[in-house]
Amino acid sequence: MKLLLKAVTIASAIVATQALAETWTLAPESSHLAYGTIKKDTVGEVNSFTGLSGQVTPDGQAEIQIDLTSVETNIDIRNERMIEHVFRKAGTASLKAKFDMAEVSSLSVGETALVDADAMLSLAGAEVAFDAEMFVARLSDTSVMVSTNGMVFISTEDAGVNAGVDKLMELANLPSITRTVPVTARLIFNMDGEQAAVTSAAPIAVAAVAGDAKAGKKVFRKCSACHKLAENRHSVGPSLHGIFGATAGQAAGFRYSSPLKESGIVWNAETLTTFLSDPRGTIPGNRMQFPGLRNEKDVSNLIAYLQAETPG
Repeated sequence: MKLLLKAVTIASAIVATQALAETWTLAPESSHLAYGTIKKDTVGEVNSFTGLSGQVTPDGQAEIQIDLTSVETNIDIRNERMIEHVFRKAGTASLKAKFDMAEVSSLSVGETALVDADAMLSLAGAEVAFDAEMFVARLSDTSVMVSTNGMVFISTEDAGVNAGVDKLMELANLPSITRTVPVTARLIFNMDGEQAAVTSAAPIAVAAVAGDAKAGKKVFRKCSACHKLAENRHSVGPSLHGIFGATAGQAAGFRYSSPLKESGIVWNAETLTTFLSDPRGTIPGNRMQFPGLRNEKDVSNLIAYLQAETPG
């Protein structure tokens, strides 16, 4: 939960710049908050919350609401016990943050940043201050992704839920349940209002890249085992035909991972530069196994080749 709060802090910093002084709203269908538990020392489980909502205001005030009744442990009776005994029928938990926006206000589309942030979790009468490192990516002019950069651990004692965990152990006849909980979060924020409509209506420009297309053809050999340039010719990876100006994860006929489909990224020279340099870091959880191109010249040459061979 603290990670989620951090995410809110970062997202606020990005979107509330002078040029984009708009309210940004959490997209619950593409956001995800999960936590893990270990029982009997050896049994690990991943649970999540499906009910998330929230906003980041232009002045940098961020607040996320977690619907505690939406907890999903994949066992109905356990969901009920969590709501009654751990969350004490609180209904919602609140994550709030106020921050200095200068650190990430200059991010442009395709750029990323690691940001430290502070925030407050309010849960069933308990308030816990947190800090965490978050990975922030500007997906488009109208969307921002904020995710935990690593696993963050929360103490059940600090969150005031130790008694509820004791009750769960009693009801399930368990010798132990972990008292330190790892949490991960992926949050997508979309711009509200007229500014979003104006930005979305603008045509997508494909910026020229100062690369060598001939040299890029050689770099593409590293990609060709999984990707083809012919239209609709999918392989291990999707066809790259018409990639410029296309939204990630939307090519018909290919089964994409959920993180890629939900990323909202529009492929252009900037976003491809970021992704090709660090695919897993840019979109955590995507299935692409390639670790990325470490040489900046290789990246620019590859993009120049792709622009020449498959323009949008």
